[in-house]
Amino acid sequence: MLESIPRFDMKRAPMRMHLRPILWIATKPSLLLHRNRLTRVRTEGLKPPYILLCNHNAFMDMSVAIRATSPHRVNFIVAIDGFIGREWLLRFIGCICKRKFTNDLQLVRHIKTVLSRGDIIAIYPEARYSLCGTTAVLPDSVGKMAKLFKVPVVTLITHGHHVNSPFFNLPDHKVRGTEAVMTQLFTREELEALSVPEINEKIREAFVYDDYAWQKEKGIRITYKNRAKGLEKILYQCPVCKTEYQMHGEGTALKCASCGAEWFMTELGELEYRKGSSGSGLPNPDFSHIPDWYEWERLNVRREVESGKYAFSCDAVVRALPNAKRFLELGKARFSHDVRGFHLSGSYEGEDYSLEIPAQDLYSVHIEYEYLGKFGDCVDLNTLTDTLYVYPEDCLFSVTKIALATEELYRYYHEA
Repeated sequence: MLESIPRFDMKRAPMRMHLRPILWIATKPSLLLHRNRLTRVRTEGLKPPYILLCNHNAFMDMSVAIRATSPHRVNFIVAIDGFIGREWLLRFIGCICKRKFTNDLQLVRHIKTVLSRGDIIAIYPEARYSLCGTTAVLPDSVGKMAKLFKVPVVTLITHGHHVNSPFFNLPDHKVRGTEAVMTQLFTREELEALSVPEINEKIREAFVYDDYAWQKEKGIRITYKNRAKGLEKILYQCPVCKTEYQMHGEGTALKCASCGAEWFMTELGELEYRKGSSGSGLPNPDFSHIPDWYEWERLNVRREVESGKYAFSCDAVVRALPNAKRFLELGKARFSHDVRGFHLSGSYEGEDYSLEIPAQDLYSVHIEYEYLGKFGDCVDLNTLTDTLYVYPEDCLFSVTKIALATEELYRYYHEA
Protein backbone atom coordinates (compact mmCIF):
# COMPACT_ATOMS: atom_id res chain seq x y z
CA MET A 1 0.00 0.00 0.00
CA LEU A 2 1.16 3.55 -0.71
CA GLU A 3 1.07 4.61 2.96
CA SER A 4 3.55 1.88 3.96
CA ILE A 5 6.23 2.90 1.44
CA PRO A 6 9.17 4.80 3.00
CA ARG A 7 9.41 8.43 1.91
CA PHE A 8 12.47 10.53 1.22
CA ASP A 9 13.80 12.01 4.46
CA MET A 10 13.13 15.70 3.83
CA LYS A 11 14.01 16.67 7.42
CA ARG A 12 17.62 15.48 7.37
CA ALA A 13 19.90 18.48 7.75
CA PRO A 14 21.89 19.44 4.62
CA MET A 15 25.59 18.64 4.65
CA ARG A 16 28.21 21.20 3.77
CA MET A 17 29.67 20.87 0.30
CA HIS A 18 32.49 18.34 0.02
CA LEU A 19 34.74 17.50 -2.94
CA ARG A 20 34.96 21.13 -4.06
CA PRO A 21 38.24 20.64 -6.01
CA ILE A 22 36.85 17.53 -7.71
CA LEU A 23 33.61 19.30 -8.62
CA TRP A 24 35.57 22.21 -10.06
CA ILE A 25 37.70 19.84 -12.16
CA ALA A 26 34.63 17.86 -13.28
CA THR A 27 32.74 20.94 -14.44
CA LYS A 28 35.63 22.77 -16.09
CA PRO A 29 35.66 20.79 -19.41
CA SER A 30 32.12 21.83 -20.38
CA LEU A 31 32.90 25.48 -19.63
CA LEU A 32 36.05 25.33 -21.75
CA LEU A 33 34.26 23.47 -24.55
CA HIS A 34 31.57 26.14 -24.77
CA ARG A 35 34.03 29.00 -24.11
CA ASN A 36 31.85 30.29 -21.34
CA ARG A 37 32.50 33.87 -20.30
CA LEU A 38 31.57 35.00 -16.79
CA THR A 39 30.96 38.70 -16.07
CA ARG A 40 30.65 39.97 -12.51
CA VAL A 41 28.63 43.06 -11.58
CA ARG A 42 28.69 44.72 -8.14
CA THR A 43 30.44 41.72 -6.60
CA GLU A 44 33.51 43.50 -5.21
CA GLY A 45 33.89 42.44 -1.61
CA LEU A 46 30.96 40.01 -1.83
CA LYS A 47 31.36 37.14 0.59
CA PRO A 48 29.06 34.38 1.85
CA PRO A 49 26.50 33.97 3.18
CA TYR A 50 24.25 34.99 0.32
CA ILE A 51 21.36 33.73 -1.79
CA LEU A 52 22.22 32.88 -5.40
CA LEU A 53 19.24 32.95 -7.77
CA CYS A 54 19.97 31.26 -11.10
CA ASN A 55 17.98 30.92 -14.30
CA HIS A 56 17.54 27.38 -15.55
CA ASN A 57 18.06 26.17 -19.12
CA ALA A 58 20.32 23.11 -19.02
CA PHE A 59 22.48 20.93 -16.80
CA MET A 60 25.43 23.17 -17.64
CA ASP A 61 23.84 25.87 -15.42
CA MET A 62 25.24 24.09 -12.37
CA SER A 63 28.77 24.02 -13.81
CA VAL A 64 28.65 27.79 -14.23
CA ALA A 65 27.32 28.25 -10.69
CA ILE A 66 30.15 26.15 -9.22
CA ARG A 67 32.69 28.26 -11.10
CA ALA A 68 31.00 31.54 -10.16
CA THR A 69 30.91 30.76 -6.43
CA SER A 70 34.37 29.22 -6.16
CA PRO A 71 36.19 28.88 -3.80
CA HIS A 72 33.24 29.10 -1.40
CA ARG A 73 30.86 26.36 -0.33
CA VAL A 74 27.45 26.28 -1.97
CA ASN A 75 24.37 24.13 -1.37
CA PHE A 76 22.12 23.47 -4.37
CA ILE A 77 18.38 22.82 -4.15
CA VAL A 78 17.65 19.84 -6.41
CA ALA A 79 14.44 18.05 -7.41
CA ILE A 80 13.95 14.57 -6.00
CA ASP A 81 14.46 12.82 -9.36
CA GLY A 82 18.01 14.15 -9.37
CA PHE A 83 18.67 11.94 -6.34
CA ILE A 84 17.56 8.66 -7.95
CA GLY A 85 20.17 5.99 -7.24
CA ARG A 86 22.73 8.51 -5.96
CA GLU A 87 21.22 10.03 -2.86
CA TRP A 88 24.39 9.49 -0.82
CA LEU A 89 26.50 11.39 -3.36
CA LEU A 90 24.18 14.36 -3.75
CA ARG A 91 23.78 14.69 0.00
CA PHE A 92 27.56 14.48 0.38
CA ILE A 93 28.14 17.39 -1.97
CA GLY A 94 25.49 19.46 -0.20
CA CYS A 95 22.40 19.12 -2.38
CA ILE A 96 19.00 19.65 -0.77
CA CYS A 97 15.98 17.73 -2.02
CA LYS A 98 12.80 19.52 -3.07
CA ARG A 99 9.48 18.34 -4.48
CA LYS A 100 8.63 20.85 -7.18
CA PHE A 101 5.95 23.52 -6.83
CA THR A 102 5.10 22.71 -3.22
CA ASN A 103 5.03 25.08 -0.24
CA ASP A 104 7.75 23.46 1.82
CA LEU A 105 8.47 24.97 5.24
CA GLN A 106 11.16 22.36 5.83
CA LEU A 107 13.08 23.80 2.89
CA VAL A 108 12.98 27.22 4.52
CA ARG A 109 14.60 25.68 7.62
CA HIS A 110 17.32 24.10 5.46
CA ILE A 111 18.03 27.43 3.76
CA LYS A 112 18.35 29.05 7.17
CA THR A 113 20.81 26.32 8.21
CA VAL A 114 22.99 26.88 5.15
CA LEU A 115 23.06 30.66 5.53
CA SER A 116 23.61 30.57 9.31
CA ARG A 117 26.83 28.60 8.88
CA GLY A 118 28.14 31.13 6.38
CA ASP A 119 27.58 29.32 3.07
CA ILE A 120 25.80 30.07 -0.21
CA ILE A 121 22.38 28.68 -1.10
CA ALA A 122 21.83 28.27 -4.85
CA ILE A 123 18.19 28.34 -5.93
CA TYR A 124 16.62 27.92 -9.38
CA PRO A 125 13.35 29.79 -8.74
CA GLU A 126 11.90 28.92 -12.16
CA ALA A 127 11.90 25.33 -10.82
CA ARG A 128 12.31 23.72 -14.25
CA TYR A 129 14.25 24.08 -17.46
CA SER A 130 12.90 26.94 -19.56
CA LEU A 131 10.71 25.49 -22.31
CA CYS A 132 11.69 28.00 -24.99
CA GLY A 133 14.70 29.86 -23.65
CA THR A 134 12.76 32.66 -21.98
CA THR A 135 11.86 33.42 -18.38
CA ALA A 136 9.46 31.03 -16.67
CA VAL A 137 7.07 32.07 -13.89
CA LEU A 138 8.72 33.33 -10.70
CA PRO A 139 6.68 32.96 -7.48
CA ASP A 140 6.13 35.83 -5.06
CA SER A 141 7.71 33.69 -2.35
CA VAL A 142 11.17 34.50 -3.75
CA GLY A 143 10.88 38.10 -2.57
CA LYS A 144 9.50 37.02 0.79
CA MET A 145 12.45 34.68 1.28
CA ALA A 146 14.95 37.41 0.39
CA LYS A 147 13.36 39.76 2.90
CA LEU A 148 13.26 37.07 5.58
CA PHE A 149 16.91 36.03 5.59
CA LYS A 150 18.50 39.50 5.36
CA VAL A 151 21.57 38.40 3.38
CA PRO A 152 22.73 39.68 -0.01
CA VAL A 153 20.83 38.40 -3.03
CA VAL A 154 22.87 37.58 -6.13
CA THR A 155 21.59 36.58 -9.56
CA LEU A 156 23.37 34.35 -12.06
CA ILE A 157 21.80 34.63 -15.51
CA THR A 158 23.21 32.45 -18.28
CA HIS A 159 22.85 32.94 -22.02
CA GLY A 160 23.24 30.25 -24.66
CA HIS A 161 22.51 27.18 -22.57
CA HIS A 162 19.02 26.70 -24.00
CA VAL A 163 19.99 27.03 -27.66
CA ASN A 164 22.94 24.72 -26.99
CA SER A 165 20.76 22.02 -25.46
CA PRO A 166 17.02 22.80 -25.67
CA PHE A 167 14.78 20.99 -23.21
CA PHE A 168 12.99 19.40 -26.19
CA ASN A 169 16.21 18.42 -28.01
CA LEU A 170 18.89 17.66 -25.43
CA PRO A 171 22.01 16.66 -27.44
CA ASP A 172 24.83 19.20 -27.30
CA HIS A 173 24.48 21.60 -30.27
CA LYS A 174 28.11 22.75 -29.78
CA VAL A 175 27.42 26.43 -29.13
CA ARG A 176 30.61 28.37 -28.45
CA GLY A 177 30.73 31.63 -26.55
CA THR A 178 28.04 31.05 -23.94
CA GLU A 179 27.79 33.78 -21.33
CA ALA A 180 26.88 34.26 -17.70
CA VAL A 181 26.36 37.42 -15.67
CA MET A 182 26.69 37.30 -11.89
CA THR A 183 25.17 40.38 -10.23
CA GLN A 184 24.75 41.39 -6.62
CA LEU A 185 21.17 42.51 -6.91
CA PHE A 186 20.68 43.54 -3.29
CA THR A 187 22.96 44.22 -0.37
CA ARG A 188 21.66 43.61 3.14
CA GLU A 189 21.00 47.32 3.54
CA GLU A 190 19.13 47.59 0.24
CA LEU A 191 16.85 44.70 1.21
CA GLU A 192 15.95 46.40 4.48
CA ALA A 193 14.82 49.53 2.62
CA LEU A 194 12.58 47.71 0.12
CA SER A 195 9.17 46.07 0.41
CA VAL A 196 8.54 42.50 -0.75
CA PRO A 197 6.67 43.65 -3.91
CA GLU A 198 9.60 45.95 -4.76
CA ILE A 199 12.07 43.11 -4.26
CA ASN A 200 10.02 40.80 -6.45
CA GLU A 201 9.79 43.43 -9.18
CA LYS A 202 13.57 43.86 -9.31
CA ILE A 203 14.15 40.09 -9.29
CA ARG A 204 11.75 39.64 -12.21
CA GLU A 205 13.50 42.44 -14.10
CA ALA A 206 16.84 40.72 -13.53
CA PHE A 207 15.43 37.43 -14.82
CA VAL A 208 14.35 38.75 -18.22
CA TYR A 209 16.25 36.78 -20.86
CA ASP A 210 15.68 35.35 -24.33
CA ASP A 211 18.16 32.80 -25.63
CA TYR A 212 16.95 32.96 -29.25
CA ALA A 213 17.24 36.76 -29.29
CA TRP A 214 20.69 36.41 -27.71
CA GLN A 215 21.74 33.90 -30.38
CA LYS A 216 20.65 36.20 -33.20
CA GLU A 217 22.27 39.25 -31.62
CA LYS A 218 25.58 37.40 -31.24
CA GLY A 219 25.35 35.91 -34.74
CA ILE A 220 25.93 32.39 -33.42
CA ARG A 221 25.19 29.79 -36.07
CA ILE A 222 24.12 26.31 -35.02
CA THR A 223 24.83 23.76 -37.73
CA TYR A 224 23.41 20.82 -35.80
CA LYS A 225 21.55 18.91 -38.52
CA ASN A 226 18.62 17.83 -36.36
CA ARG A 227 18.04 21.18 -34.65
CA ALA A 228 14.27 21.22 -35.30
CA LYS A 229 13.72 17.78 -33.77
CA GLY A 230 11.22 17.96 -30.94
CA LEU A 231 10.25 21.55 -31.69
CA GLU A 232 6.61 20.44 -31.79
CA LYS A 233 6.90 19.78 -28.05
CA ILE A 234 6.63 23.54 -27.44
CA LEU A 235 5.09 24.65 -30.77
CA TYR A 236 2.16 22.26 -30.68
CA GLN A 237 -0.40 24.46 -32.48
CA CYS A 238 -0.24 25.47 -36.13
CA PRO A 239 -0.61 29.26 -36.60
CA VAL A 240 -1.92 28.72 -40.13
CA CYS A 241 -4.83 26.31 -39.63
CA LYS A 242 -4.94 26.61 -35.79
CA THR A 243 -4.94 22.81 -35.41
CA GLU A 244 -3.34 21.42 -32.25
CA TYR A 245 -1.11 18.37 -31.85
CA GLN A 246 -0.36 17.93 -35.57
CA MET A 247 3.04 19.61 -35.67
CA HIS A 248 6.20 17.57 -36.22
CA GLY A 249 9.84 18.67 -36.11
CA GLU A 250 12.62 16.69 -37.73
CA GLY A 251 15.95 17.67 -39.22
CA THR A 252 15.68 21.40 -39.89
CA ALA A 253 11.93 21.44 -40.68
CA LEU A 254 8.78 21.94 -38.62
CA LYS A 255 5.64 20.76 -40.41
CA CYS A 256 1.89 20.70 -39.81
CA ALA A 257 0.32 17.37 -40.81
CA SER A 258 -3.11 18.99 -40.94
CA CYS A 259 -2.61 21.77 -43.49
CA GLY A 260 0.87 21.12 -44.87
CA ALA A 261 2.39 24.36 -43.57
CA GLU A 262 6.15 24.07 -43.20
CA TRP A 263 8.92 26.10 -41.58
CA PHE A 264 12.69 25.91 -41.91
CA MET A 265 14.76 26.46 -38.77
CA THR A 266 17.76 28.55 -39.71
CA GLU A 267 21.24 28.29 -38.24
CA LEU A 268 20.45 31.49 -36.30
CA GLY A 269 17.48 29.83 -34.58
CA GLU A 270 14.74 31.56 -36.56
CA LEU A 271 11.80 30.00 -38.40
CA GLU A 272 11.30 30.73 -42.11
CA TYR A 273 7.85 30.00 -43.52
CA ARG A 274 8.24 27.82 -46.60
CA LYS A 275 4.86 26.54 -47.74
CA GLY A 276 1.23 25.89 -46.80
CA SER A 277 -2.00 24.56 -48.23
CA SER A 278 -3.91 26.77 -50.65
CA GLY A 279 -6.39 29.18 -49.11
CA SER A 280 -5.05 28.79 -45.58
CA GLY A 281 -3.24 32.12 -45.59
CA LEU A 282 0.13 32.99 -44.17
CA PRO A 283 1.08 32.86 -40.50
CA ASN A 284 2.01 35.94 -38.55
CA PRO A 285 5.53 36.85 -39.74
CA ASP A 286 6.51 37.52 -36.12
CA PHE A 287 6.45 33.77 -35.58
CA SER A 288 9.92 33.62 -37.04
CA HIS A 289 10.92 34.14 -33.39
CA ILE A 290 10.17 30.91 -31.53
CA PRO A 291 9.15 32.54 -28.19
CA ASP A 292 6.56 34.66 -30.05
CA TRP A 293 4.87 31.49 -31.31
CA TYR A 294 4.96 30.04 -27.80
CA GLU A 295 3.35 33.16 -26.32
CA TRP A 296 0.67 33.09 -29.04
CA GLU A 297 -0.22 29.61 -27.83
CA ARG A 298 -0.38 30.96 -24.29
CA LEU A 299 -2.88 33.63 -25.37
CA ASN A 300 -5.04 30.96 -26.99
CA VAL A 301 -5.00 28.95 -23.77
CA ARG A 302 -5.83 32.10 -21.82
CA ARG A 303 -8.94 32.58 -23.95
CA GLU A 304 -10.03 29.01 -23.20
CA VAL A 305 -9.51 29.58 -19.49
CA GLU A 306 -11.36 32.89 -19.41
CA SER A 307 -14.29 31.45 -21.35
CA GLY A 308 -14.46 28.42 -19.06
CA LYS A 309 -13.89 26.04 -21.97
CA TYR A 310 -10.49 24.70 -21.02
CA ALA A 311 -10.62 20.98 -20.18
CA PHE A 312 -8.49 17.91 -20.75
CA SER A 313 -9.19 14.34 -19.71
CA CYS A 314 -7.62 10.98 -20.58
CA ASP A 315 -6.40 7.65 -19.35
CA ALA A 316 -2.84 7.69 -18.08
CA VAL A 317 -0.03 5.59 -16.70
CA VAL A 318 1.33 6.73 -13.33
CA ARG A 319 4.78 6.25 -11.84
CA ALA A 320 5.48 7.38 -8.28
CA LEU A 321 8.75 8.49 -6.72
CA PRO A 322 8.20 8.35 -2.95
CA ASN A 323 11.94 8.18 -2.30
CA ALA A 324 15.22 8.27 -4.21
CA LYS A 325 15.54 4.52 -4.68
CA ARG A 326 13.32 3.73 -7.66
CA PHE A 327 10.08 4.48 -9.45
CA LEU A 328 6.97 2.70 -8.29
CA GLU A 329 4.61 1.57 -11.06
CA LEU A 330 1.08 2.51 -10.04
CA GLY A 331 -0.48 1.36 -13.31
CA LYS A 332 -3.47 2.92 -15.06
CA ALA A 333 -5.36 5.93 -13.77
CA ARG A 334 -7.80 8.58 -14.88
CA PHE A 335 -6.30 12.02 -15.31
CA SER A 336 -8.00 15.34 -15.95
CA HIS A 337 -7.17 19.03 -15.89
CA ASP A 338 -9.80 21.73 -16.11
CA VAL A 339 -10.79 25.08 -14.65
CA ARG A 340 -10.99 23.50 -11.21
CA GLY A 341 -7.45 22.09 -11.31
CA PHE A 342 -5.81 18.66 -11.50
CA HIS A 343 -7.64 15.43 -10.75
CA LEU A 344 -6.04 11.98 -10.65
CA SER A 345 -7.65 8.73 -9.53
CA GLY A 346 -6.47 5.17 -9.73
CA SER A 347 -5.94 1.96 -7.83
CA TYR A 348 -2.76 0.37 -6.49
CA GLU A 349 -2.65 -3.14 -5.03
CA GLY A 350 -6.40 -3.19 -4.61
CA GLU A 351 -6.70 0.16 -2.86
CA ASP A 352 -8.05 3.30 -4.49
CA TYR A 353 -6.10 6.53 -4.39
CA SER A 354 -6.80 10.04 -5.63
CA LEU A 355 -5.09 13.40 -5.87
CA GLU A 356 -6.70 16.78 -6.37
CA ILE A 357 -4.80 20.05 -6.70
CA PRO A 358 -6.99 23.16 -6.97
CA ALA A 359 -6.10 25.50 -9.83
CA GLN A 360 -5.71 28.47 -7.49
CA ASP A 361 -3.06 26.60 -5.45
CA LEU A 362 -0.59 25.85 -8.25
CA TYR A 363 1.14 28.72 -10.05
CA SER A 364 2.95 26.36 -12.46
CA VAL A 365 3.64 22.68 -12.99
CA HIS A 366 6.64 20.62 -13.92
CA ILE A 367 6.54 18.65 -17.18
CA GLU A 368 8.96 16.34 -18.94
CA TYR A 369 9.57 15.53 -22.59
CA GLU A 370 10.55 11.93 -23.33
CA TYR A 371 11.40 11.48 -19.66
CA LEU A 372 14.68 9.65 -19.15
CA GLY A 373 14.67 8.90 -22.86
CA LYS A 374 12.18 6.04 -22.57
CA PHE A 375 8.99 7.00 -20.75
CA GLY A 376 7.51 9.69 -23.00
CA ASP A 377 5.98 13.06 -22.11
CA CYS A 378 4.50 13.50 -18.67
CA VAL A 379 3.11 15.89 -16.08
CA ASP A 380 4.84 15.86 -12.72
CA LEU A 381 2.40 16.34 -9.81
CA ASN A 382 3.75 16.81 -6.30
CA THR A 383 2.65 16.85 -2.71
CA LEU A 384 4.99 17.22 0.26
CA THR A 385 5.30 13.43 0.46
CA ASP A 386 4.78 12.16 -3.10
CA THR A 387 5.85 12.83 -6.66
CA LEU A 388 3.62 11.34 -9.34
CA TYR A 389 4.63 11.23 -13.00
CA VAL A 390 1.48 11.11 -15.12
CA TYR A 391 1.78 9.89 -18.72
CA PRO A 392 -1.32 10.49 -20.87
CA GLU A 393 -1.96 7.72 -23.36
CA ASP A 394 -4.25 6.86 -26.28
CA CYS A 395 -5.08 10.53 -26.89
CA LEU A 396 -3.77 13.62 -28.61
CA PHE A 397 -2.18 15.95 -26.07
CA SER A 398 0.60 18.37 -25.27
CA VAL A 399 2.08 18.62 -21.80
CA THR A 400 3.20 22.11 -22.81
CA LYS A 401 -0.43 23.17 -23.16
CA ILE A 402 -1.18 21.66 -19.76
CA ALA A 403 1.69 23.70 -18.27
CA LEU A 404 0.47 26.88 -19.94
CA ALA A 405 -3.07 26.22 -18.73
CA THR A 406 -1.81 25.72 -15.16
CA GLU A 407 -0.15 29.12 -15.22
CA GLU A 408 -3.10 30.83 -16.88
CA LEU A 409 -5.60 29.31 -14.46
CA TYR A 410 -3.57 30.55 -11.51
CA ARG A 411 -3.34 34.01 -13.08
CA TYR A 412 -7.09 34.02 -13.75
CA TYR A 413 -8.02 33.18 -10.16
CA HIS A 414 -5.54 35.56 -8.57
CA GLU A 415 -6.08 38.52 -10.89
CA ALA A 416 -9.87 38.23 -11.16
